[in-house]
Amino acid sequence: MRYSLLDLAPVPEGSEIPQSFQNSADLAQQAEDWGYHRYWLAEHHNMPGIASAATAVLIGHIASQTSSIRVGAGGIMLPNHAPYMVAEAFGTLAALYGDRIDLGLGRAPGTDMLTARALRRGMAPGGGDSFPQDVIELLGFLGPLDPEAKVRAFPGQGSNVPVWILGSSLYGAQLAAQLGLPYAFASHFAPQALEEALDIYRRAFRPSAYLDKPHAMVAVNVFGADTDAEGIRLRSTMQQAFARLRLGQPGKLPRPVDNIEDLLPPPVLAGVNEALTVSATGSPETVKRELSAILTRYAPDEVIITGQIHDHTARLRSFEIAAEALKAL
Repeated sequence: MRYSLLDLAPVPEGSEIPQSFQNSADLAQQAEDWGYHRYWLAEHHNMPGIASAATAVLIGHIASQTSSIRVGAGGIMLPNHAPYMVAEAFGTLAALYGDRIDLGLGRAPGTDMLTARALRRGMAPGGGDSFPQDVIELLGFLGPLDPEAKVRAFPGQGSNVPVWILGSSLYGAQLAAQLGLPYAFASHFAPQALEEALDIYRRAFRPSAYLDKPHAMVAVNVFGADTDAEGIRLRSTMQQAFARLRLGQPGKLPRPVDNIEDLLPPPVLAGVNEALTVSATGSPETVKRELSAILTRYAPDEVIITGQIHDHTARLRSFEIAAEALKAL
């Protein structure tokens, strides 16, 4: 079982963006030593607590600070970009760092609608959904050179950067299956359709030049600590951040609290906890047990671990606990 890591370059309360980039580089170096297979960064915009907006730029920085771990996007939100420019960016990364670069593609804008309009692509009235066509176009720009093509990506052409489809609904599962691409499900914040999406992907998968059989990755939150109580306390940071996002009040990553029930109204907390169902929280023993249950239930081909934790040292320890648990399973 390969295990990977998803990072949002969080900006904690009391800190600034430059420090978050230093923290991410440190985490990536440690993750390499702990046996993580991939280090992915996600594109978000207009969120003070997330610094991975210029995702390809940050991928290059992380790749330059590591030597063997795969580094990629989990993901690039394709509606925000011309496929040609994505091919050039990731072709450049592949030229710089070889076969260590991954490209996960998402269909959502990764932001609010006003900011999506500020990104200036795909917002024309009646424009429709061009995501499938954009994916196919991008695959062409990354694939073998066609001497007859009038538009080619340099860098990009012939780089064959591995492309993943990301999703939190059934749409991505169907598209990934149809195109014969690997599929990653965002179960760390939207677990409701996970089982059905995995079933659809596996049943409908068509072998392709990219894959001969389905390859599904499941995202899991881990809040690991020396004790169960401390793991629960660390999780309160993500509970607060998620609640603020749902209420339209995104900010820097909140400090943890001892009693989240005193801070969030019961309906809000219930909704947040439902979104964070696919999580492992607590001591090393508890994390191992809960990760084992998740792997047994969903049988993924790969798992990607994430977890928004305020303190950098605690975040490092949590990912270390996750790696130790996954090695032992």
